[in-house]
Amino acid sequence: MFKAKNIISAIALVVLVILVAPAYGLAQSTPENSEIAQIVEQSHANDAFWSVVVRDSSGQILEQYNKEKLVQPASNLKLLTSAAVLNELGPDYTFKTKVYGIGYQAGSTWEGDIIIRGTGDPSISGTFYNENRFHVFNKFFSAIDSMGIQKINGNLIGNTSFFDEQPYPKGWSWEDLSFYYGVEISALSFNNNAVDLRVYADGQVGEEPQIEWFPFDTDYVDFVNEQVITPRGTEYDEYYRRLLGTNTIVLRSKLPKGYVETESLSILDAPRFFLDTFKKYLEDGDISLNGRIIIDNQEVNWDSKRYKKLTEHESKPLEKLLTRINKKSDNFYTEMLLKTMAAEHYNAAGNTELGLSLIEDFAASMKMDTTKLEMSDGSGMAAGTLVTLDDLSQMLIEMQKHPHFKTYKNSFSIAGIDGSLEHRFVNTPMEGNVFAKTGYVSGVRSLSGYMNAKSGKSLAFSVVTNNYVDKTSYIDYVQDKIIRELYKRF
Repeated sequence: MFKAKNIISAIALVVLVILVAPAYGLAQSTPENSEIAQIVEQSHANDAFWSVVVRDSSGQILEQYNKEKLVQPASNLKLLTSAAVLNELGPDYTFKTKVYGIGYQAGSTWEGDIIIRGTGDPSISGTFYNENRFHVFNKFFSAIDSMGIQKINGNLIGNTSFFDEQPYPKGWSWEDLSFYYGVEISALSFNNNAVDLRVYADGQVGEEPQIEWFPFDTDYVDFVNEQVITPRGTEYDEYYRRLLGTNTIVLRSKLPKGYVETESLSILDAPRFFLDTFKKYLEDGDISLNGRIIIDNQEVNWDSKRYKKLTEHESKPLEKLLTRINKKSDNFYTEMLLKTMAAEHYNAAGNTELGLSLIEDFAASMKMDTTKLEMSDGSGMAAGTLVTLDDLSQMLIEMQKHPHFKTYKNSFSIAGIDGSLEHRFVNTPMEGNVFAKTGYVSGVRSLSGYMNAKSGKSLAFSVVTNNYVDKTSYIDYVQDKIIRELYKRF
């Protein structure tokens, strides 16, 4: 009887330890004397939350640290989003932006409206056209000009029915909405829905610096320049804010004498910005528009004889656009492609919620536990987005079997070579051997992808740090140290 009681007590004690240990941090996924655990615990950021998972090409876990804990992945979520988009649309998918006319031509005058049908192309900018940001506009202008048209006696209409009218995903912070990484999402978009500001601190100390902006120093936005030139050697102090609900942008930066600053700042009402800029482009080429600018979000039967197609622009294929997501970590491209995927799949106005449902379906096919996946956006900027690295690394392994894996991996940054990893791992054995995606929002730093280890093994890895208060450069240093250890050991 005494022995039986002892056995029962021992079992109860073991159960109690198992239940209580996680609450006190005693149940680490990796032994506390492992190299990874030591790197984390011996760092100045050991009070942050760390999660690490490393798998070989077969999916076997080689290293783990808090692998099943939910973490905020920041832009590492783009690895899942881009994979789902690639799976849904295919690498050869292109966007077609078409220009239609309603009416007739009378000599050099078009009697009627000109309609631009937006279909979600994020690349109507200079990114893929030798930095000529008017490349697409010039194509549209040339088609109208070649018809001998010098005057449009009607309206310039932008049709945006391919997407819904919600400009932002849920969960984006209002503080981010002034900048290039928090711009509107619209089926008709130009220059990443931002104006490009350049500031020259070439005056005297205490004076306002000179400013100019693309496109055309447009009056679509109103800059309130309250910036000040400070003495040489002082620190640059940045302040830009667009007053929400307006196109008034307040500038209050302090710039040392001789300093030149560039910044892309968001605009309000993306399709109207597109049309306003195109109207100015037409007028610069001596084609006048006598009507109004109109935004139309109603579905249209484009096959009707009423609509005469004047020209169209076809984008570069998706395999090239994906590099903007994973090499450049572009939120705008990510959310535009998310809505495009939904529009094409459901043959309805693309919206974020439908796109996220497709990502969740794809995640399940990649053997991820979707009960542990929370998403508010596709780019990872929303604070409510959560995932486990157990699942994220599992997706990376499953993608190796995907027919478009080569395209997928080619969209990643290469250590020491390009993208967001261009300046990391330079002149180390990892240069050219790490193919990964970085991630950052306040208090979150992440790095996930593939590695060719020293032994020649192919690894899939994820490293995420949450709730840190140290400088991000120091978190990078610790994460890089972990990657070096993995490279050397495996």
